[in-house]
Amino acid sequence: MARAGNSIIKGLEVSEIIKLLNRAYADEWLAYYQYFIESKVVKGIMKDAAITELNQHAADELRHANMVADRIIQLGGTPLLNPKEWMKKTNCGYDEPKNFDVVAILEDAIKGEQCAIKVYSSIVDLTRDKDIVTYDIVSQILADEVEHEEDLQALHDDITEFVSDLKKSLKK
Repeated sequence: MARAGNSIIKGLEVSEIIKLLNRAYADEWLAYYQYFIESKVVKGIMKDAAITELNQHAADELRHANMVADRIIQLGGTPLLNPKEWMKKTNCGYDEPKNFDVVAILEDAIKGEQCAIKVYSSIVDLTRDKDIVTYDIVSQILADEVEHEEDLQALHDDITEFVSDLKKSLKK
């Protein structure tokens, strides 16, 4: 444990930060797997663009899990060691893909990003001016999650617009 590093934390219990970060850690692993598996099962029009986006986001979620784990260890904690704990500790849960259509997959992914944005926003609010290191790490992750939501929404909108235009042209 970094005693001097932890001494700069003001007005927060280190154990509470570790608890919040472990919940975020669970979310990141579940998000990684959700993107990974969705990229394998997705079907439909423009699925290749969706696969590229899902794979990129999976890599980002794995990177986030690494960042969060490193911070937990810096604080003297231990990241969740058993994947069974991920489902118990998660904020955002895991939605098994049931509809493999590209639009449905993207809607599930957008929902996950919106949850992550809420989680990281609350951690940012909690750590602002109290734990600058966690604040900086979580702010970086939050920026990525906002970008993910924007990317996924734009792709979703492009696909739904394309399908709508295609249907209109077929009716003519």
